[in-house]
Amino acid sequence: MASLSISTLFLLLLFATSSPAEAQQPYVNNRQLDCENRAFDNITNGNTCNGPTSCRSYLTFWSHPPYNTANSIAGLLNVSAAEIQSINNLTTVTATITPRQLVIIPANCSCSGAGFYQHNATYRISRHETYFSVANDTYQALSTCQAMISQNSYGEKNLVPGSDLLVPLRCACPTVNQTAAGFNYLLTYLVSQGDSVSTIADMFRSTTDAVLDGNELKSSDLIYFFTPLSVPLRTEPTRIVTSPSPPPPVATPPQSPPVEPPGSSSSHKWVFVGIGIGAGLLLLISLFALFFFFYKRRSKPEQNKLTDSSTKHSVLTTTPPQWSIDLSKSSDTFGLKSAIESLTIYRFHDLQSATSNFSEENKIKGSVYRATINGDDAAVKVIKGDVSSSEISLLKKLNHSNIIRLSGFCIREGTSYLVYEYSENGSIGDWLHSSDKKRTLTWKQRVEIARDIAEALDYLHNYVTPPHIHKNLESTNILLDSNFRAKISNFGVARILDDGDLDLQLTRHVEGTQGYLAPEYVENGVITPKLDVFAFGVVVLELLSGKEVVTIQKEKGEEEVEMLCKEIKNVLGGENVREKLKAFMDPSLENEYPLELAYTMAQLAKSCVAPDLNSRPSIAQVLTKLLMIVSSSMDWEPSHDLLHDSGSLGD
Repeated sequence: MASLSISTLFLLLLFATSSPAEAQQPYVNNRQLDCENRAFDNITNGNTCNGPTSCRSYLTFWSHPPYNTANSIAGLLNVSAAEIQSINNLTTVTATITPRQLVIIPANCSCSGAGFYQHNATYRISRHETYFSVANDTYQALSTCQAMISQNSYGEKNLVPGSDLLVPLRCACPTVNQTAAGFNYLLTYLVSQGDSVSTIADMFRSTTDAVLDGNELKSSDLIYFFTPLSVPLRTEPTRIVTSPSPPPPVATPPQSPPVEPPGSSSSHKWVFVGIGIGAGLLLLISLFALFFFFYKRRSKPEQNKLTDSSTKHSVLTTTPPQWSIDLSKSSDTFGLKSAIESLTIYRFHDLQSATSNFSEENKIKGSVYRATINGDDAAVKVIKGDVSSSEISLLKKLNHSNIIRLSGFCIREGTSYLVYEYSENGSIGDWLHSSDKKRTLTWKQRVEIARDIAEALDYLHNYVTPPHIHKNLESTNILLDSNFRAKISNFGVARILDDGDLDLQLTRHVEGTQGYLAPEYVENGVITPKLDVFAFGVVVLELLSGKEVVTIQKEKGEEEVEMLCKEIKNVLGGENVREKLKAFMDPSLENEYPLELAYTMAQLAKSCVAPDLNSRPSIAQVLTKLLMIVSSSMDWEPSHDLLHDSGSLGD
């Protein structure tokens, strides 16, 4: 009895002194996006083995072509198609699952030799891909690029078609504490737009506290869109019925990542009330004190200079800020409040200092200025009037290497200052249409740029929830970083696409740049994803030819407008296609390109700018074709070029 009593006391002491946080798994917290950073190995490489060596676990996967049947998903994730069919109530293993439907995946989770829980899958590379794209796009963040890099022998540059990769899928087994609390399974869930910890817990009949403890989260912590979260389950999950494409909120402000867990919304509510009251008081005071402030500012200009230009403030700052936000004047007040929560809010004088007072020397183009903040380069875009909360909300939640990143902003006296990541090499329009003939893009750079753009659009059309149409794609909105990787920018007119590719929306307000606009949009205001495909085709034609999208020809005293999207039909039609294509290609390439691949790329661009939107390929189909062109271009050398052979080009 004494022995039993001592053992019992020991166990009770063990349970009492063990912290639930220490026994669970830390939330990845968006660190899976930084592939080069290995400082978080214990978090990004997987869940630590702290329970049984193996167990039954569950994953979730959002269906999308080509992974939209039990068979195809099972092949990708190395699981049983029959079990997927059964748990999701599918008629057969080949039945098509509605796009963007949440699918429950039963999987066996085991402790690896490295000490991490994982379920192993194998993926064969079929095109030009990276660890980042495989982990985050193909496997929907069920793995991480860091985990894949650590468990595969291939270097990033050695990933070629035909390579087989081990993909460690993120799973976990319940700890002793979880089992004692009645939780017998863990499910890996990909956080979707609008989710909170409480809604996720309710979805799977778990509890908010269990989800918080299971991910080492506090109620005040943020969770991020497109990140994996462990959900403790008491019983095996059943089919989750969701809208195929989670709809945007109606008559309520949009919820965008990061998502607020329970407990934080109340404090933010009072912050916004305080901001609203403060803004109203400032407005009243300014009416009486305008004359005083005007002359004081003129007499003491040097007092506005800051000794520490790197200082930043959040919405929760308690010191009097040097910026002001008058939310009462915004046409989308609540939407703006929701959009700014996770972004850095800069003081205006910090941005003044960082841009040398918005000097001409720092001007990049138009109203965009180069800035140096904390030793890093950034781009500051100055916008007169209200800031677009929809653009901020969209940019804040996008996680893609080919989409420009918004880091923060400042609003002062009716002018908005948006702070973006800096793109050292400007826009592709600057390179293609510059009078400086000494700098040009190589063939390989051009096809890689086209691939980068297509991957960004594919992400927007097929992976963001809800999907979006960029609606303003053109060469001046495609920026190049120091490695000449393309990044899409300018999302000011981006449009939510509610129902995927089949959706057709209309507008009476047609806007954009001539030459990039699809005919159905110009003539009837029709908006579909094919609008972006058309603009993409025009950009590819620019990359091939180096020409402007619209040129003015004067013949017999009359001006005639020639559009690049129409010229390609004549180039690829009729006789002497080889010679016409050579004449069409950018002279700055100096014949340093494979003509056969240029022809294939021109044909692809031609299909993208087809007048009938139903004749255009989807961006996913475009990307598949482009990846093959990129792969072949990487192997091409001028010494074995087909440029000078006498064969004819044709379909």
